[in-house]
Amino acid sequence: MNARRLTATVLFSAAAATALSACKSEGEIVLNSGVGITAVRSACPAVGIPDYTGDITLFGPGGAKTADNIDVTATMTQVRAQCGEGTDKVTSQVNFLVRAQRSDTNGARSVTLPYFVSVLQGGNSVVSKRIGQVTLQFADGEARAEATANGSAFIDRGAATLPPEVRDRITAKRRPGDQDAALDPLADPTVRAAVTRATFEVLVGFQLNDEQIAYNATR
Repeated sequence: MNARRLTATVLFSAAAATALSACKSEGEIVLNSGVGITAVRSACPAVGIPDYTGDITLFGPGGAKTADNIDVTATMTQVRAQCGEGTDKVTSQVNFLVRAQRSDTNGARSVTLPYFVSVLQGGNSVVSKRIGQVTLQFADGEARAEATANGSAFIDRGAATLPPEVRDRITAKRRPGDQDAALDPLADPTVRAAVTRATFEVLVGFQLNDEQIAYNATR
């Protein structure tokens, strides 16, 4: 896969995102094979880092992408989110840690790295994208530095809420022996499409160019 294609698809890969806050709890839709929905879903989004965007490598003079020319490397980790469900909007406050290492430890140095916070709907549609920056301060003689960063994502509560008729179908109690007892309501394309449309994710990662994404994908 070439770099341009990687750049175009990285934000649209819900399967590639590492879900960090999709724990099962009261108020969540749980998809079980042959059973369907066993609980009512939450409007709060899962949070994750798409493939190839959780690391960044800066190279030295000449830009040669070789091990002996690596200047700075950084990794995004400890991504956490706090969700607030308001009347009209669902707000996800995302916090994360950036750990970096440099090859030349002479002198104090500041390195600023760009990152994005994006909202994905239905696994393939980018609703919004915000760009931020995180600055790392290397002390003289120190090879490592770290810094915390954060971002906010906003989701329309109505869009993240299932229509009443769909909710009723997937939460309807069914008794053993009933004609539809063994039918999974998510097998209905209309129901599954409604669940997909109401599913949101918040994705965070470094804002990389084509060459940086290609390097991450092939190293």
